Amino acid sequence: MSQILVSAAHKSSGKTTVTLGLCAALSARGTVVQPFKKGPDYIDPMWLGRAAGRDCHNLDFYTMERDEICDTVGYYARDAHIAIIEGNKGLYDGLDLDGSNSNAALAKLLRAPVLLVLDARGMTRGIAPLILGYQDFDREVRIAGVVLNQLGGSRHESKLRAVIEHYTDVPVVGAIGRNPDMEIVERHLGLVPSNEAAAAERRIGLIGEAVGGQVDLDRILRLAATAPLPPAPQQSPFAIAPIDTPLRIGIARDRAFGFYYPGDLQAMQEAGAELVPIDTLGDRELPELDGLFIGGGFPENHMEALAANRELRLAIKRAIENGLPTYAECGGLMYLSRRLHWGERRCDMVGVIPADCHMHARPQGRGYVRLRATGALPWPPVPGNGDEIAAHEFHYSSLEGLDENTAYAFEMLRGSGIDGRHDGYLDHRLLACYTHQRNTRGNRWTERFLAYVARCREAAGKQR
Repeated sequence: MSQILVSAAHKSSGKTTVTLGLCAALSARGTVVQPFKKGPDYIDPMWLGRAAGRDCHNLDFYTMERDEICDTVGYYARDAHIAIIEGNKGLYDGLDLDGSNSNAALAKLLRAPVLLVLDARGMTRGIAPLILGYQDFDREVRIAGVVLNQLGGSRHESKLRAVIEHYTDVPVVGAIGRNPDMEIVERHLGLVPSNEAAAAERRIGLIGEAVGGQVDLDRILRLAATAPLPPAPQQSPFAIAPIDTPLRIGIARDRAFGFYYPGDLQAMQEAGAELVPIDTLGDRELPELDGLFIGGGFPENHMEALAANRELRLAIKRAIENGLPTYAECGGLMYLSRRLHWGERRCDMVGVIPADCHMHARPQGRGYVRLRATGALPWPPVPGNGDEIAAHEFHYSSLEGLDENTAYAFEMLRGSGIDGRHDGYLDHRLLACYTHQRNTRGNRWTERFLAYVARCREAAGKQR
């Protein structure tokens, strides 16, 4: 029961690849690895979870309380040999001047040693003051080791090892040479999600072998063993109140849609809901459901295939218009729109939202958001939760053509949402947002949603 946090001097240093390789290499040896990812991210955790064989959970200062972060690590890593936490951006980068939400702050909160990944291209003697500066900037952060990445060859490695050994007391625990086979294709929203990459398992295996052969895994395990995990709570920090009546909730999970927080889905299941997978590309009809959740993803990359499945599009449209309680986030909102436009391409979507979605070259909404519930929000409030919600968005599309009298669930206090001022399109029993919510102590959205679905089911039963 130990932990280590993988960070870097700056973004795009290769820490995701190194973290992925560590998860895969250690798991291949029989080590039970519990991965975590700092920040609001879906794609990296999908890869890390597949490499480790266990769901990866996010740790986020903006949407979570600090004790909730500790409880999350303690609970989900309680039966693992090691918790590996991937940071985001650079070690000291963050939103606030004081660094209170940085990787360094997370390392101090968890008391986790830091494995610093350094992109060594073009560097020799200059690597020493870089390491010394990172050590001196905050002495409460323990940089336990460095991994040299993107090395030009054995001669380059020897020079860097000699410099680091002479000027610093930080051990080099890995040296990874440049290798295009270790790259995971990037695109506008980051890494290609593992549910879409056809050769994901093969690529993870290659990265695991490369990292396992160039990083001292035993030494990393020894470094991690110096940092015990936080205490594990009795139940998951994402747990919600159980429901009285079993509910069937459809979940769109396929190559087009896959952005879900594992803790959110687990919370619904443990509360008594049955999650029914829906393949928007292959299924021709909608099963018997009490509610529907269509999360984020990349529908624009599958727009022709989504459009071709006319039977399911019509079935979803009829179900929503007939009162099926439905929640859609980002990609789900795009799918429920009238048409999706991307350059010269144009495809019909479900059409329950009377507006078109247009893809743009630049993000239309990006980063953390803060919402305030309007009086139109249909989900019942949960005692102890306020009307403001901390969440995030990242979308290259915009929704165009909505009527000016459209009802919205949320007012945007921070962020873009649908029109810069509002988010949460409302009609029938549909709530569709660009915002991604997460089930945390400050926002038990899963509990609100299930309560709403149960209430709708009860009302429908009374009508019958």
